[in-house]
Amino acid sequence: MSTPDRTVAGRLAGLVGEVFGGRVPVRIRAWDGSEAGPADDAPVVVLRSRTALRRLLWDPNELGLARAYVAGEIDVEGDLAEGLSRVWSLVRERPPALPGVRDQLRWARTAVRLGIVGRRPAAPPEEAVLSGEKHTTDRDSDAISYHYDQSNDVYQALLDEHMAYSCAYFREDPATDPGAADGSYTVTEAQRDKLELVCRKLGLQPGMRLLDVGCGWGSMIVYAAQHHGVHATGVTISAQQRDHIEKVVAERGLADRVTVRLQDYRDVPVPVEGPYDAISSIEMSEHVGQEQYPVYAATLHRLVRPGGRVLVQAMSHPSAPGGGAFIERYVAPDMHMRPTWQTAEMLAAPGLELRDVESIREHYDWTVRAWAQRLEERWDEVAGLIGTAGARIWRLYLAGGGLTFAENRMGVDQLLFVKPRPDGRSGMPATRSAWHEGLGAPRRAS
Repeated sequence: MSTPDRTVAGRLAGLVGEVFGGRVPVRIRAWDGSEAGPADDAPVVVLRSRTALRRLLWDPNELGLARAYVAGEIDVEGDLAEGLSRVWSLVRERPPALPGVRDQLRWARTAVRLGIVGRRPAAPPEEAVLSGEKHTTDRDSDAISYHYDQSNDVYQALLDEHMAYSCAYFREDPATDPGAADGSYTVTEAQRDKLELVCRKLGLQPGMRLLDVGCGWGSMIVYAAQHHGVHATGVTISAQQRDHIEKVVAERGLADRVTVRLQDYRDVPVPVEGPYDAISSIEMSEHVGQEQYPVYAATLHRLVRPGGRVLVQAMSHPSAPGGGAFIERYVAPDMHMRPTWQTAEMLAAPGLELRDVESIREHYDWTVRAWAQRLEERWDEVAGLIGTAGARIWRLYLAGGGLTFAENRMGVDQLLFVKPRPDGRSGMPATRSAWHEGLGAPRRAS
C-alpha cells in the first residue's frame, strides 16, 4: 500500500482527483514548494499563496479562479490554453458531482489544516463595477469604455494593421495550409479577406452609402471607402475609437468619403438623402442586450433602404448569455449572446429577410491564436501600458476565448439580410459565387 502524500500539493492533488474520478489534469506546485500530479508534459499550476485557495473556498467556480489568476496568486507554467483544455476535457467526461456530507466535512478539515479558511479576499481592483439599469445609454457607454477605452496603444500592440477586433476569415485552415504555416498568410491578410467578404455580401458599389454600426477602430469603413469607393459612416460610443479613426482618415486623405460619429446606435437618424444603401454591424450586437435587441433590429430596418442589405457578424452561446463570470467581470460587462437562430429571428422580426448564414466558428480560434502570440511577443509593452494584472486579464481572456470556439462552446456567424422592395424583389444574386470566388486577390485602391 502506497503512503499517502501529506504535502500541501499532495493533499490538493488528492482532492482534485476525487472530484475528477481519480484523474488530475495538471501538475500542482504549492506555496511550500511541494509538487504533485502528472509528471509528463502537463502544464504546472503554481499556487503562490493560500489566498488563491481562499478565493476558491468563497467562490468555487470560474470567478474564484479568475480573480486568483488576475491577482497573480495562481500562475501556470506551460501552455495556459492546454491546461484549460485538459480541465474542460475532464469536466465533459465526468461532470463534478456535489460532494456528500462526509466529503464536505473531510474537505473542510483539510482546508483548516492548510490555513485556507479566512475572510473573503477583496476582488482585484481591475474588476468592472457598473451602476444603473442595464443597457441604458449611460451604462452602455460605461461598459464599452471599460474594455475599449483602455488605450489605443494596447489594441495596436495586439491587433493587425487593420485594427480589426473581430473574427477574421481564413481562406485555408492554418493547420493544413502550407502558406499559413510558413507565415506568408497572416492574420492581417485574413482580416482583409473578412472585410472584402463583407463588402461583397453587401454588394457594395462605388458611390453607395454604407453605415457601420459599432465601427470599432474603423477597419470596415476605411476598407470599404478605399477599395469599393463607397461613402462610409461609422458610429461608436468609444471616444478613443473615434479619435483613432479620425487620425487614420486624415492620414489617408479619406475625409470626403469617411465619417465617424460618437453616437449611440439608437440615436442614428435617417440621412437627408434617405436610408443607407447597406449596413454592417460586426460583433457589436453582443453589447446590445436582450431587452434592447428589438430596438437594435428595428433601427437597422429603419436605416436601410428597400433593396439594401444588412450584414451582422455575431457571436452565439447556447446557455451562458454573458459568456461566463470572467468575461462579465473583466472583459465585456453586460454582453449578451444567444443561439444563432434566436438572433436571426429577432433581426428578421421588423421585416428584414434572412438570405444567408455562414458559420466561421473555427476562424475565431485561429484569429485568437494570432492575437495571443502577439501578446506574448509584446508582453512587456502591454504590461507597461495597462499593468501586469491587465496583461494577465488579456492572457486568460485569449487562452480561454480561443478554446470556447475550438471546442464548440461558442460560435460566430455572418448573417446576411435584405430589406425587400415593396413588390418583394430582393436584388440578391442567384448564387454565392460572387462572394467567394477570387477572394484574396489584390484589389486596386480607388
